[in-house]
Amino acid sequence: MSVRPKIQKNLEDRGGVITGTNKEFRTIRLRIPGGIISPDQLVHIGKTAKKIGSGTVHLTIRQTIEISHVPIDKIPTLIRDLEKKEIFLGAEYQEVVNITACPGTDRCRYSIIDTRNILLQLDNKHHGRDMPIKVRIAISSCPNGCTSERASEIGITGLRTPIRNEGLCTGCGTCAHTCKENAIIMINGRLHLDTSLCVNCGMCIDSCPFHIIKGHPPMFMITVGGRRGRHMVQGRELIVVDSEEKAIAVVDTVIDWIYRYAYSGKTLTDQMDAMKFSVFQKRIQRDFPVSRTE
Repeated sequence: MSVRPKIQKNLEDRGGVITGTNKEFRTIRLRIPGGIISPDQLVHIGKTAKKIGSGTVHLTIRQTIEISHVPIDKIPTLIRDLEKKEIFLGAEYQEVVNITACPGTDRCRYSIIDTRNILLQLDNKHHGRDMPIKVRIAISSCPNGCTSERASEIGITGLRTPIRNEGLCTGCGTCAHTCKENAIIMINGRLHLDTSLCVNCGMCIDSCPFHIIKGHPPMFMITVGGRRGRHMVQGRELIVVDSEEKAIAVVDTVIDWIYRYAYSGKTLTDQMDAMKFSVFQKRIQRDFPVSRTE
């Protein structure tokens, strides 16, 4: 038996091995959760691409790296070479693909939640899991949505609800000037929060020069059924929970729900009603109650 059929049998059905326009070569997508990689690993990827691929790499929108124009018979060598530095094959097809996340509280001044632990836990549990459809998971530390998490099959968004004490407010207007949603307005000489416009980004809390505006503890909004591409759709809000542990557990349950009830051939967006999303949502809200009191 020639080497090519053997390689195809073992690797061609794996999502990290992508067929392009030239069927003599493959693109190798790597597993880099959240786009976090060490300088040593980055150098090693460059050397490997130069030795085996085209000499260039592609940084994808899902925070990972692709090595292009890899000859079919060189794929096992490339994979073994990368694994020496704990760099593993990614996912692309009907699987849980590379999970994306913003820097979160590690670096961003707008952040509300820590994204790193959630990212790593979900990656360890679910990356590459066979699914009836492609499942993208994205995490954004605040409603700015830098990872387009609400346009993913599963999104996690950090929220922080402001607590205003109008009796202490000086009326300086700093919070109103900061608010990007025009949710803080002046009525009869006093500032008021329009909760119907507030997106719970927490920016007014940090902007108050007198530290009068306080905030509830961070919350985690889970959305389901978003879609990117030519007909982008924002995911439906499933639940807002009050802890990182609950957020991870909810996502675990959503992935199991998709695995059991979704079918291939359509995006999750187009089969949410057939999958009885409203019934599933009621079960989630029953099983994951929020302990915080308003």
